Amino acid sequence: MPEDAGDARRSEIPLRQAAYESIENLLKTGEIRPGQIVSQRELVKLTGLTLGAVREAIPRLEAEGLLQTVPQRGLMVPSLDIAFVRDAYELRRVLELSAVPAAVERMSDEAIGELIRWHRDLRARAEKGEAREAALVADELQRRDWTMHEGFVAMTGNRLMVNIFRVTAIKIRMAVQSRIQVTSYNALRVIDEHLAILEPLARRDAEAMAAGLARHIDNSLTIALGGTV
Repeated sequence: MPEDAGDARRSEIPLRQAAYESIENLLKTGEIRPGQIVSQRELVKLTGLTLGAVREAIPRLEAEGLLQTVPQRGLMVPSLDIAFVRDAYELRRVLELSAVPAAVERMSDEAIGELIRWHRDLRARAEKGEAREAALVADELQRRDWTMHEGFVAMTGNRLMVNIFRVTAIKIRMAVQSRIQVTSYNALRVIDEHLAILEPLARRDAEAMAAGLARHIDNSLTIALGGTV
């Protein structure tokens, strides 16, 4: 998103929400990392928002387990161990697979078709073998990856499920982003795995979609734990 578009959007939402989303983005991108301690004033500098807005956002971040207050020191990004990663992926698996029937029933042909066309276009670009283009493809795929998965869960219409999935996804990225990041080396595999989810979805084949989704999540967990696929 262009910087001016982001600024315009921020001006249209409450400062507390803008601060929450900015800090959430810092966590997702690894600009602040598990185990790191930051002060409220450091968050003001990093987000470009007011101290009041940052302070108002902190209780929600604490309630969701994304930040912890450390007396006399500041705010700590919680450390997330291997046991957490396994638990988070198990929860992710339950949420996404339970959303498959709703996605098959409710997701529009237009939305599915656009996702398929976008992935196929990325694949064609990645297959050209040009290093710069491959890097751009990986970056675009990385930015849209979790949004697609959250979109499946959103088809349930269950806001609690969507919020639990969103926070779980943030924590997974906090814990293992360096391992599960889309790169020019794995982009084609990720694209093919996504298409193995989307093409059955387009056919309204819930069983095949669920199989592709389960395989994709299991592969991601294997990589998150240091394995290879």
